[in-house]
Amino acid sequence: MLDFKAHKKVAILFSGGPAPSANAVISSVALNFINARIPIIGFFFGFEFLEDYDSKNRYSLSPNVHYQVLDATISRIRNQRGVFLKTSRANPGRLIKSPQDLDDAEKNKRLRNILEALDSLGIGCLITIGGDDTLKTANFLSRLGLPVIHIPKTIDNDYFGIAWTFGYWSSVQASQEALLNLKADAESTGSYFIAELMGRKAGWLTYAAGIAGEAIQMVSTEDVEEDILDLEKLAEKIVDTILLREKNDKYYGVICVAEGLADKLPEKSRPTEKDRHGNVILGAAEVGRVLRDVAEAIYQRRTGRKKKIIYKQIGYETRNALPISFDVVLASMLGFGAFKLFKNRQFDCMVSVSDNFSIVGVPFEQLIDPQTLLTKLRNVPRGSDFFNLKEALSYKTID
Repeated sequence: MLDFKAHKKVAILFSGGPAPSANAVISSVALNFINARIPIIGFFFGFEFLEDYDSKNRYSLSPNVHYQVLDATISRIRNQRGVFLKTSRANPGRLIKSPQDLDDAEKNKRLRNILEALDSLGIGCLITIGGDDTLKTANFLSRLGLPVIHIPKTIDNDYFGIAWTFGYWSSVQASQEALLNLKADAESTGSYFIAELMGRKAGWLTYAAGIAGEAIQMVSTEDVEEDILDLEKLAEKIVDTILLREKNDKYYGVICVAEGLADKLPEKSRPTEKDRHGNVILGAAEVGRVLRDVAEAIYQRRTGRKKKIIYKQIGYETRNALPISFDVVLASMLGFGAFKLFKNRQFDCMVSVSDNFSIVGVPFEQLIDPQTLLTKLRNVPRGSDFFNLKEALSYKTID
């Protein structure tokens, strides 16, 4: 096992999908270490180059190509869109399914490559910014001897251990603007929109965006208690709402659905398309379009008329939205938190905040199942006040 204790440098990387305020986190982390005169390196494109590191290839890891030594100019990026360090979905721990797999030379090869790469650059601590796959990788690397601090990132806001993830509210804001535009179009043309929003496992984004964007109905995985989504049943509920609105002389509306419903589609309709790192692309299933088709057929069967229901995905445009001030401050706090945990030698932890933005270090062991090594996710609890709010603000159907 490599010994990182003697190394003085710190490294940072961003992995997975972009999120508003990504650069506020990167800037805050870097500036805190720079001010403490601790050298910090930023790796480009997440684990993309690190997982393929080859010590025999001198060009395997080159400055300003694969990484950059960060300096005080990083302060300028705090409010910029995008990800300064770039990002990818490279997942070096995807073959690890149990603690025993960490001892398997074939399955841990990419993780070992990362450790060798960091050792070669004199890096003694890695700060990762990313979602659940990145958290899993951070945990694997820590188990293999690397001091790691993780900063949670997801616009889905389904992270266990933190109330709000940076970028979430900015994504809600961007979604709200899109939904209000669709609502105005629907009212002008006497039509309906089914808007499919991001949300792989939870409805936080769909519900908040729908509430802010005046949607008449919001549906996510939390609304489906069965393992398999009953498309007919859900489409009937949508048509019920449309017909009730017609009785009240309202012939338009926007319905929000979460892309994560695709995971509950019947087997033949589930998404199979994957990106080059093996991740299933939920948006490719277009669950909102499937639902739209069924709802149109049911409406015509029940009324003898056709109803214009338009399908629209709202996704990528929310990931690089201009960050709102709350997210910039939260992200900056989390960046500062990474430095604070480093200073206190609190490794193998995720940075979180409690009331009044007080820094909290959450140990990986509280976030990850020790047997499956899967991360814990946080759904919107059925019956919670937030769940009940979206129900209360939905257009009511007849019992």
